[in-house]
Amino acid sequence: MKLQELIPAAAITSELSGSTRDAVLGELLDILISCKAAPASSREAMLKALVKREKAGSTGFGHGVAVPHVRLPGMFRPVAAIGLSRTGVNFLALDRQPVYSVVMIVSPDGDATAHLDAMETVFSCLSSDRFRSFLRQATTVAEVLTLLQEADEGAPVR
Repeated sequence: MKLQELIPAAAITSELSGSTRDAVLGELLDILISCKAAPASSREAMLKALVKREKAGSTGFGHGVAVPHVRLPGMFRPVAAIGLSRTGVNFLALDRQPVYSVVMIVSPDGDATAHLDAMETVFSCLSSDRFRSFLRQATTVAEVLTLLQEADEGAPVR
C-alpha cells in the first residue's frame, strides 16, 4: 500500500486549529468527511470510537507524532488524514512531549488485514527520523504531498 493511496490530498491540513486531542480528532474526521472519504452520517459514532480508543491507550508514540487509528463500520477501505500543529497538542504521548504531526487512520471494521497494512505503511515512514523531521517542518499541503510522493517512490527524503 502506498501513502498516496491511503491519504487523499484533500485530507491533509498544514494548520490544525484544534488545541486539544479530541478537537484534533474531530477536525481530522471532518476533513475526511468533507473529501468524501468517510460517511458524514457516522461522524458522532466515529468520533466517539476514536476518543474511546485514545482513552484505552494513547496513540502518541513519541517524537512529536501521534497515529490515532480505529476500525469502524461504514468504511469501505482504509483512509488516513494528516494534520500538522504549529503549537503542539497533548496526546499523552509516551515521551510526554507535545504532538506536532497527527496521522489518523480509519479502516473498515471487518478487515483487520487492511487496517494492519495501513498501519504498517504509515509506521514504516514515521519510523524514519528524517521523514518525521521533514513532516514537522512542512508548512504547506504541497510540501506534505511531495514528502508522501518521495516516500512512495522510495526516494531519499530531501
